[in-house]
Amino acid sequence: MKGKTYLEVGADGVAMITINNPPLNLLSVDDCGIFSLNFSVLLSLKDNTEQALRLLLLGFWSIEFVTDILEAARKPFVAAIDGPALGGGLEIALACHARISTSSAVLGLPELRYGILPGLGGTQRLPRLVGLRKALEMILMSKLVNGDNARGMGLVDGISSADLLTTTARHWAKDILAHRRPWTVSLYRTDWLEPLPEAKMMLEHARVKSKKKKAPNLKHPLVCIDVIEEGLVHGPRAALWKESKALHELRQSDTCRSLVYFFFARQRTSKVPGITDMGLIPRKVNTFAVVGGGILGSSIATALILSNYSVILKELDEKALLAGIERVKVNLQDHVKQGKLAEVKLDKILSLCKGVLHYEGFREVDMVIEVWFLQHRF
Repeated sequence: MKGKTYLEVGADGVAMITINNPPLNLLSVDDCGIFSLNFSVLLSLKDNTEQALRLLLLGFWSIEFVTDILEAARKPFVAAIDGPALGGGLEIALACHARISTSSAVLGLPELRYGILPGLGGTQRLPRLVGLRKALEMILMSKLVNGDNARGMGLVDGISSADLLTTTARHWAKDILAHRRPWTVSLYRTDWLEPLPEAKMMLEHARVKSKKKKAPNLKHPLVCIDVIEEGLVHGPRAALWKESKALHELRQSDTCRSLVYFFFARQRTSKVPGITDMGLIPRKVNTFAVVGGGILGSSIATALILSNYSVILKELDEKALLAGIERVKVNLQDHVKQGKLAEVKLDKILSLCKGVLHYEGFREVDMVIEVWFLQHRF
């Protein structure tokens, strides 16, 4: 059944909890929004772990349940990972005492794509398992890694084939219990962490880089960096409370709502009845014509040439055309100042944009964007 966990005890005495919440096995997805907590999955997981349910306050999931019950259990928990383990699913695995995955498994903390941050301890456990540098790359860039790469960086402890995955995880759990393998509590590991002065320099560099690459209104990457630093300076448990509070606040933000809306909008456009189910093959688009070189038209032309498309920019008269080309040039120079475009590439990129006063060349372009109409309408 979708959205549940199952507890089975094998003949070898090892209990296995299976999470089944397709398609991505996220712990925080429901029909209302991608990051509305799916309590049925978490409560079922808790029920199989502690056999008790009660009303919970903010911060419970990341601290009392994940840290105090799961991670601090007197019996070892081993995560067996096959397929995608993203967001909360991976954060639960991080709190286990070991992780075994298949080579094709996909692991990541992509929460920043949706305007929030990892809220079940991921900001604290991932740096302690793989080091701060790699953790920042995974979290801030929402980078996903396969099982083999995860093994190489210390994110998982072992690789198994899919058919032997659960058997391997069972043996691993028994080995931990028998002290044949280390009993690891991720939250309090320090062996992979860089010295504090070096870590602070890395965090400051990450802040500067985030400010350059992100729009000014995107605050959640900086909030995430602050939470990570809290753990390094004041200890991981204090940071878990800060992480939980930050998650609650970010989920209410306009940025989160907008990014979640964009995610679902993009999902819906990939399945349009009567269109996407007809087996049509999209025509390859290489060249554009943009009619109108005002603020909107020049911005569209800039985005296109930055994506290496050839663009014809049309205006009514020479004065308006020169102004439109100048706007494109200013836009590109802003990219150079922000470090998004190398200055040596400026002229080459600008050469992709050709200004015209008539409709010559329009027959050869693959798509025409009528900006005059858009400006008049909006």
